[in-house]
Amino acid sequence: MDALNEDLLKEAQSDVAKSGLQNSAEPNIRAQDHYALYLFAGIHCLLAWLQRLSTVGGDSLEQYYARYPFLLAYQQQLLLVMPSRLDWPEGRLWWKKNLASFAAPGFTEKEKIHLPLKVLEGQLGLTHDNILALMLVGLVEEDSRFGTLFAELQQPLGFRRPMLETLGHIVGVDDVLQGRSPWEVCQPLLHNQLLKVENAQLPRAEWVLKVASEVWDVIRTGQFFSAQAQYKYIPLGQLNPLDTVLINEELRLRLQAVPPLIQQRSIRHLVLRAPEGSHCVEIMGTVAQALGNNLLLIENNEQSPSPPHESLGILCTLSNTLPLFKFDLNPGETAVLPKLAGYAGLVGIVLGPEGGLDVSEADSLLNLELEFPDVRQRELMWRHYLHGMQIREFDRVARHFRVPGDFIKQIALAAKNKAALETRHHLDIEDIRDAARNLKRQKLDALADRLEAKGSWTQLISAPTTSEKLLELQQRCYHRESLLDRLGPAFKNASNCGVRALFTGRSGTGKTLAARILAAELGMDIYRVDLASVVNKYIGETEKNLNKVLTRAEALDVVLLLDEGDSLLGGRTDVKNANDRYANLETNYLLQRLEHYHGIILVTTNLSDNIDKAFQRRMDIVIPFFQPQMEQRLAIFQLHLPKDHQIEDGFLEQVANYCNLMGGQIRNVCQHAALIALDENCVARKTHLELALRSEYRKNGGTYPLNKSPARMMDDGGIDNFIHALSRRF
Repeated sequence: MDALNEDLLKEAQSDVAKSGLQNSAEPNIRAQDHYALYLFAGIHCLLAWLQRLSTVGGDSLEQYYARYPFLLAYQQQLLLVMPSRLDWPEGRLWWKKNLASFAAPGFTEKEKIHLPLKVLEGQLGLTHDNILALMLVGLVEEDSRFGTLFAELQQPLGFRRPMLETLGHIVGVDDVLQGRSPWEVCQPLLHNQLLKVENAQLPRAEWVLKVASEVWDVIRTGQFFSAQAQYKYIPLGQLNPLDTVLINEELRLRLQAVPPLIQQRSIRHLVLRAPEGSHCVEIMGTVAQALGNNLLLIENNEQSPSPPHESLGILCTLSNTLPLFKFDLNPGETAVLPKLAGYAGLVGIVLGPEGGLDVSEADSLLNLELEFPDVRQRELMWRHYLHGMQIREFDRVARHFRVPGDFIKQIALAAKNKAALETRHHLDIEDIRDAARNLKRQKLDALADRLEAKGSWTQLISAPTTSEKLLELQQRCYHRESLLDRLGPAFKNASNCGVRALFTGRSGTGKTLAARILAAELGMDIYRVDLASVVNKYIGETEKNLNKVLTRAEALDVVLLLDEGDSLLGGRTDVKNANDRYANLETNYLLQRLEHYHGIILVTTNLSDNIDKAFQRRMDIVIPFFQPQMEQRLAIFQLHLPKDHQIEDGFLEQVANYCNLMGGQIRNVCQHAALIALDENCVARKTHLELALRSEYRKNGGTYPLNKSPARMMDDGGIDNFIHALSRRF
């Protein structure tokens, strides 16, 4: 094993040079070099113990060299570094003195060198003996031949890894050093997760100790390595300073005050609450950068729910890394931080709007909040993440794509990649829209159904009052952010830029069509959630399902359509049993969530009388959709029939007058008529329309009203007119 750095060996060629390990001309020792020196100090300690055994009747050191030639090779390397005049006890002191010199004032601080083993002394208070014991356990990780040696030394048990008692005798019982019990030597290493016990069921003296591979890798290199899927390691060089991150000045000033508070040990936990999709990791990275730390993001969500590795704390200490826990919580859930054995630094925590945090040291916790970026902040973010890329209609981008910082970063990168593939040096707003749509599909398709946003208001045949309300809704959505600046001071604390609308009316009156047209007019995507499918029989699951889709839709800025709203928006009842109580809790949650919703949400219901009045009060606008009248039915027929149809106007008027159908039913009839005509390879005619009408009436259990003879229809004593009037009323 070539453990020592070649430069260290070259400079140790005489007793003068061997008087000390530190080279004043070149103080930039690497973590690998420092580790190698400690490893050879451990080997020297082991050889000194073997020599001491020979004085009490054991084999001589030469006999061990004969059986294990690799020990002699290590001894020869040690003599290249150590002064030759030293005996074994003096050699122990020489290694302790020279290794301590690396912690001399100004050495590591001035050069900003991170030495993991010195961190153990400085931050965790481990002694030289503790670290020697750690290195002795690690010898087997570096050279399996040491395992054969330990197996002989620990006969009759024959363990290939050192036992606790063996380590204590090698390190702690020495005439030169103050003797300590084996447990005193090893306990700090076990407590800080530097060592693990393989056979804890045996007596403590026979415990076999090992060092986790991840821990040993960090000790050797100073770099963090882990195979955990939920870990994302960001080295210090990739973290941004605070003055380059796009946040409001109030939050910037508070973050500037964090490092001094940490150095004073006033805070231990830094909590940042932020909307989903925010650049919260980048913001927390500025704190790590100011402290000179790397950053480790630990995701805690349903995709990676496994608990953090038990050695996480000591890994962060050894690698000079700040752990950042990101929790995706649902209503009523509480995040519990794991115990980070071996770590005494700052812990970062990112939370969303929902959920709480269970921290035992509440007095050492600092809460910060990141608000949703306004238009000006989003414009700065778009310019920053596009990196000077030219984009047409840039003034529309920041206003039209209302998404937080990290989503802006992802969308900008995807749009730039698309332009690069097409060898373009500029972007269009359609590039941004396509990239945003792809992101929405990744995040939302598993939670809601995407509808195609298309059409215009000319395609929606509705009552004049309904049309006026829809145009009012469109204006409210278009100006939802700028409206806040035009309101009086009384609105400041009670208003947000969310828009909430309730569409009421029977099935087939055009509520879903109106929602799709609204999204198309606004240039937004629309997703539909069937509230009946969201409701879950298990306690708390309905709120979780709602929270997921509402939070995600809010962050991605889509039009969210909650279909069949009466399944959850029904009036609250008196509590007669447990089911009533939990149903009311679900209703109360949705009431509160809608009130604080920042996006555009449309709720449809076929039973407006069953809707809780509290919901209607919280809606910005309620739009009724009526059953179409004769003129509207005629217009719907003309809009949906093929342009080349050969159906007489008089017959169409007769159908519109007597066939009291909903808009959705008329659409089905026209589609069926076109299908029959297509099958006969001709244009749509009266017979095709009649066949389609009869089919629609049979489907709904009704009687086709035009079965009567024309004469009877003209002189029926006014019965048809009376029935028609009743149908309009009810």
